[in-house]
Amino acid sequence: MRGVEGGWGGVSKGGVKEMAARKEKSKEAKIKSEKTRLKGIFKDLDENKKKLVTPLIEKAAFMSIELDELQNVIEETGWTSEYKNGENQYGTKKSPEAETYIALSKNYAAIIKQLTELVPAAKRKQSKLAALEKNRANAI
Repeated sequence: MRGVEGGWGGVSKGGVKEMAARKEKSKEAKIKSEKTRLKGIFKDLDENKKKLVTPLIEKAAFMSIELDELQNVIEETGWTSEYKNGENQYGTKKSPEAETYIALSKNYAAIIKQLTELVPAAKRKQSKLAALEKNRANAI
């Protein structure tokens, strides 16, 4: 049904653009928040290492938010999509979102690993398993 202002469902074309802009601002705010969180972890690094870490932090923050959004799409639409190849060829394949999610998550994991290796030792949290193994070894 057409709305009074020329848009669909009563939302004007300008309203749609405004909604998209709000979503983008929200996305930008999430990325900024993630950057701030990651930068806090690395605040004690010397200046040379900070220069190396900053681009990785920016990429990791972007990837983290993109992965969240892709995950939401996959939860709604599923991991597969249907295709039609010619007259009688039908089937299912991995959705483009799923393929992007998989590739992006591998790259994100690699960046996080690089960043983790640069975290100052005092800030690294010992895993529960590692702590248990250490306590066990000390008890023997």
